[in-house]
Amino acid sequence: MAYTLIDLVQIASRILSVLIIGRALLSWISPDARNALVALVYRITEPVLAPVRNLLPATGGIDFSPLIVLVGIQVLERVLVRILEGLA
Repeated sequence: MAYTLIDLVQIASRILSVLIIGRALLSWISPDARNALVALVYRITEPVLAPVRNLLPATGGIDFSPLIVLVGIQVLERVLVRILEGLA
């Protein structure tokens, strides 16, 4: 059972990471926000990115929150996987 949870944590981590990278790429091209796929990506990633963005100082138009969140996701994934491996 622990390996199933480990797999779930790793899959969720990768999906969220891909969505955040996609969000960062979308910010470069400024797509139509009414597009259903774009709106979905924004709805999923904004609750994760907004708190980090609010904590960061202004950096002249460069948003470092995706980078910080991606690092946080990786750290959290590794911690959770080690805990779950210890339970197995």
